[in-house]
Parts: sequence; structure tokens; C-alpha cells
Amino acid sequence: MKVNVHAVNFNVDRKLVGYVQDRLNRLEKYYDRVVNSDVYFKLDNTSEKQNKIAEIKIAVPGDEFIVKKQCKSFEEAVELAADSMERLLMKRKQKIRTHS
Repeated sequence: MKVNVHAVNFNVDRKLVGYVQDRLNRLEKYYDRVVNSDVYFKLDNTSEKQNKIAEIKIAVPGDEFIVKKQCKSFEEAVELAADSMERLLMKRKQKIRTHS
């Protein structure tokens, strides 16, 4: 799966891009008809520790899913967002099975 990584106002570490690619590739186990995926990284300008935001947007035929998580690290945010995305994709697959 092609994963596009976008960082708002900063540069992303190559290690983080590799981690995102590996984590999102695992989503194909749950739903194999993913068209493309985008990951957006943002830094929230607050004094809180949990100021890192990861937003995953996945396009599937006829629909688009967006999950946004805010955590202490980008890795943790990607992990939580990917877990939520897994649940969404499983629901989508189940829905398609029941209608077929």
C-alpha cells in the first residue's frame, strides 16, 4: 500500500516514515481494497505533554475513513490511530459481506 506522509511545519524523521509504512501495511489484513492512505503529523502549540497529533486518512472504493489521535509521541499516536482504523475497516468489511 502506498502511504503518503505529510508533516505540517516540520520535517519527519526517516525512521518514523518507516514505522508508519510498516504499521499501515498491517491494515491490509483487515481490508485489502485500500486505494491510498495519507498520514498527517501536526504539533499542537500547547504546553501540554500530549501535543503530537497523527491523522490517518484511508480511501477505499466508495468511502473514506479519517482517524485522528493526540499523544505524547507520534509513534503512540500512529499506533492508536491504526488500531481505530483496524476496527473501522473490519466493520466496513463485515457490512459488505452482509450485503453481498
